[in-house]
Amino acid sequence: MLSSSNSIAPADYIAGLGKGLAVLECFDTERQRLNATLAAERAGLTRAAARRHLLTLAHLGYLESDGHHFWLTPKVLGLSGSYLASARLPRTVQPVLNRLSALAAFSFSAAILAGSETVVIARSTPHGAAPQLFAHGVHLGSRLPAHASSTGRVLLASLPAEALDEWLGCRTLHRLTLHTLTQPSELRACLDQVRAQDYCIAQEEHELGVQAIAVPLRNSAGQVVAALNAVMGAQQMTAQGLERELLPLLRDAAQELRPLV
Repeated sequence: MLSSSNSIAPADYIAGLGKGLAVLECFDTERQRLNATLAAERAGLTRAAARRHLLTLAHLGYLESDGHHFWLTPKVLGLSGSYLASARLPRTVQPVLNRLSALAAFSFSAAILAGSETVVIARSTPHGAAPQLFAHGVHLGSRLPAHASSTGRVLLASLPAEALDEWLGCRTLHRLTLHTLTQPSELRACLDQVRAQDYCIAQEEHELGVQAIAVPLRNSAGQVVAALNAVMGAQQMTAQGLERELLPLLRDAAQELRPLV
């Protein structure tokens, strides 16, 4: 699940490609436009290197620029579109999410772990839903901090002990709200509980006014391949209500999908 666990021989690693993709991943809802200095800080590069990568990506059509700042173009959708069209997991999960959102009138998502974040690979929102809960919305490809999200904690709890130690050892747990867990010991204790109960409820840790419940999605071999969750306003349902009303739906969906993923 962790990309860093995919080993590669030094002679086979193309550093320029890795750096270029790191620059491309710097753009998000908080930073829709970046200059060379900001891109360098986010990608861990020198300013000169970041500038070259930005200019190259602009030349290739993945970025536009006003001469100082850069922003993504629709061409990047081709990358995600190819994944969504060819990958089996999103196509398999989507119909089940559609059924859940129609049945329960909440938004449902499937996410995978990618470094420090979870990435939404499938999502369904009920017709006529209320305005978005998150300040910047959640959509296909959205990235949420793993330590502060229900899906992230379910996925982290599924990691082998050594992989989790590695994950915690090279990351800072940033505070996003007053409720966010920022100490590794606190997060470990939380993940122990998630692992024991096989689900997670996260209340206002990523964004105030938002809560979610998630369960692991396992394949037929018992490996966790993704997490399924439901998201709603913090005042819409109590934790007990989430466990009573939505947890059975999510677990049934995960069981239904298990032989298919």
